Amino acid sequence: MPIKIAVPRETLPGERRVALVAEVVTRLTQQGIDVAIEQGAGVNAYQKDESFQESGAQLHSDRQTLFADSQLILRVTAPSVDEVKEYPRGAVLVALLQPHRHADVIKALQAQGVTSFAMELLPRISRAQSMDVLSSQATVAGYKAVLIAAEICPRFFPMLTTAAGTIRPAKVLIIGAGVAGLQAIATARRLGAVVEAYDVRPAAREQVESLGARFLKFDVDAEAEGGYARELTAEEKIQEQAMLGDAVAASDVVITTAQIPGRPAPRMISPDMVAAMKSGAVIIDMAADSGGNCELSKLGEQVNHNGVIIYGPDNLPSQLPVHASEMYARNLWRFISLMIADETASLNLDWEDEIIAASVVTHDGEIRHLQTRQAIEGVSS
Repeated sequence: MPIKIAVPRETLPGERRVALVAEVVTRLTQQGIDVAIEQGAGVNAYQKDESFQESGAQLHSDRQTLFADSQLILRVTAPSVDEVKEYPRGAVLVALLQPHRHADVIKALQAQGVTSFAMELLPRISRAQSMDVLSSQATVAGYKAVLIAAEICPRFFPMLTTAAGTIRPAKVLIIGAGVAGLQAIATARRLGAVVEAYDVRPAAREQVESLGARFLKFDVDAEAEGGYARELTAEEKIQEQAMLGDAVAASDVVITTAQIPGRPAPRMISPDMVAAMKSGAVIIDMAADSGGNCELSKLGEQVNHNGVIIYGPDNLPSQLPVHASEMYARNLWRFISLMIADETASLNLDWEDEIIAASVVTHDGEIRHLQTRQAIEGVSS
């Protein structure tokens, strides 16, 4: 029997993305899959109800009907506890769950017998690249962070030759050369800035320089599994701050992107470093929602510290909801294709598949993800 997929409206304040777009709905319905979408689910992402209907989806105005008989529920962000209670027992939920932040939701999913998958837990392997939500959304975030910096910055980014004289280009420092950082480098370069970048992973140097930025060398290799950076030791942090201090002080704009999955963001810019910056300089802290790379950052607020503007934007991908939703929906489609049998369009969870096994959080009344189980239940195995 073909499965029914339900897509509810996002409930997180300020969230404008939607889990599926009309293009992906068409692909699913052509497979014989039933897709049910809550009315208005895509309005903030400029996906009209009419577009969903034309793609073969059914629209529902109430959630009881939406979730009735649904086997697969797709969201962008984690649901509320009350929403989980509306899910059919045995249903499968796929979303950016962030289980380390939503223990109450994970407990509710466990109690409801819902099998849940967190898209951010997908293994960093080549076969999962087309499903890599973290990379697609980081691309959006890195681009938007530079545009925000350019808007806040009281200086031009490019060099200008005018009748009033030559305007020097802005100096932009990008801290962290992952997907978000590389997109930020490329965007800042397109706007004409002189760009430097720093990453604790020496392997990032080639990518940084290929985009036309100067790489700041730090004689420590902090490469970790999956292409992430490990946390630095106390001694390494002191060395890092000494090296970064001069670069931060000379910059007109600093954009920080450094994060450690499942842990608070590393503190890299101290109040003393901010005090050494020129008046009118700008810091965009992309890690503000996980504690911030700058000690003075406040999530969602602009802080003026002696003439230096520090801004920690919240949910940057949601600020470009059209393309962020398109990219997320394509990632999601490729992921759920692993659990849909081609011949019958029925649900089939293959626990031998390392992508499925690594990203599950709850199943059959249990918390399957080890780190989440340790955090919630305090057990080690």
